[in-house]
Amino acid sequence: MIARPGTGHGSGLGTRRWVVEQTIALLRWFRRLRIRWEIRDDIHEAFLTLACAIICWRRLQRSKS
Repeated sequence: MIARPGTGHGSGLGTRRWVVEQTIALLRWFRRLRIRWEIRDDIHEAFLTLACAIICWRRLQRSKS
């Protein structure tokens, strides 16, 4: 479980809640991942991995400038 915003979690989980929420929101920008059209799991996972790589690359590009 993720802790509520502004509250601590006994095990230390949930301290960076916004990172998870922001990543899920960014993944929704990729139209192909909004609704799963692929029948095969490996193709969907490949698109998910590609989307995560693009998100990380964009974040690194933004932090360099």
